[in-house]
Amino acid sequence: MPSFYFLLRRFFTIFASLFFYSVCMKLKKPIVISILLVVFFLLTAGSGYLLLFSHPFKTVSPAWVYIDTDDSIDSVYVKLKRDALASGLSGFKLLSAVYKYEGHIHTGAYKIGGNESTWQVFHRLNMGQQTPVNLTISSVRTLERLVRSVSKQLMADSASISNYLKDTVVCNQLGYNAYTLPALFIPNTYQVYWDMTVEEFVQRMQKEHKRFWNEKRLQKADSIGLTPTQVCTLASIVEEETANNDEKPVVAGLYLNRLRIGMPLQADPTVKFGLRAFGLKRILHKHLESDNPYNTYKHQGLPPGPIRIPSIKGIDSVLDYARHNYLYMCAKETLDGTHNFASNWNEHLANARKYQRELNRRNIR
Repeated sequence: MPSFYFLLRRFFTIFASLFFYSVCMKLKKPIVISILLVVFFLLTAGSGYLLLFSHPFKTVSPAWVYIDTDDSIDSVYVKLKRDALASGLSGFKLLSAVYKYEGHIHTGAYKIGGNESTWQVFHRLNMGQQTPVNLTISSVRTLERLVRSVSKQLMADSASISNYLKDTVVCNQLGYNAYTLPALFIPNTYQVYWDMTVEEFVQRMQKEHKRFWNEKRLQKADSIGLTPTQVCTLASIVEEETANNDEKPVVAGLYLNRLRIGMPLQADPTVKFGLRAFGLKRILHKHLESDNPYNTYKHQGLPPGPIRIPSIKGIDSVLDYARHNYLYMCAKETLDGTHNFASNWNEHLANARKYQRELNRRNIR
């Protein structure tokens, strides 16, 4: 694509040629002026068209350009060249000067395709017409991990997100505390704007939470005597106990059976969470002696809050729990992540012995 300066040189060459021709041919002055004006108009229109409607972005697949709060006009140019592979920005710079873009640079994520013209891209950036991005809320163990994940997907940094979520006034306004806040987040993928504020992020999560907890789910929770937060707490235990989706309703039913008869949950994952020792292979007596509110061997009922952000599948496994009379579970001796279930202590001891023998055989401590 010819550059602006190339076209300018071409114009002066043609202008000089016509002037020389008019002198040689002794053309009348009005005719010469008319010809020159027409040529000037055509060249100006042509060069303007090339500058504004050229396709300088050479990216094969759509590229993302992220404009942050500290970006200047020069850093925007750098990002357009680096990320969108712009071969030339003469037209973009001309438009920036005309529209004073430097004075109102809009933050955001902008998806740029190779078939877009200079004018199309400039117009979107100048108007702040950013492209929505996907924000994935994952089922993770701690809020710290969630914060790190979210900060990698949004403009907001992890410190600002963390500080906001730790604010007791904010938690109280949302109806949570430091223990129960993980229940606010529903793992899913949402379309958002990359430059959304921390406040807007939390408001969106609250909106999605209310949408998820529709009348049908609320009725199911009420029928088993649990609040949505308590359902999430139990679901988090279920998901730490098994990754097998078919087993989750069975495990949920087991813990609900224990709650109904006033039996301690005695869930090993809650002990690990309380100790922040997620890599423990075997729970020993010294671990069970730990005195923290998540130790369900020492404290009756549910722990004070979720021990991870449970997935939708995990939450629904509690709401649609399996009806049975199991009270005990033990990992299978196959060590494939599934469990043996029992309705009485003797059956459970037999299952536990098989599991312990296999651990010892494999020298797992």
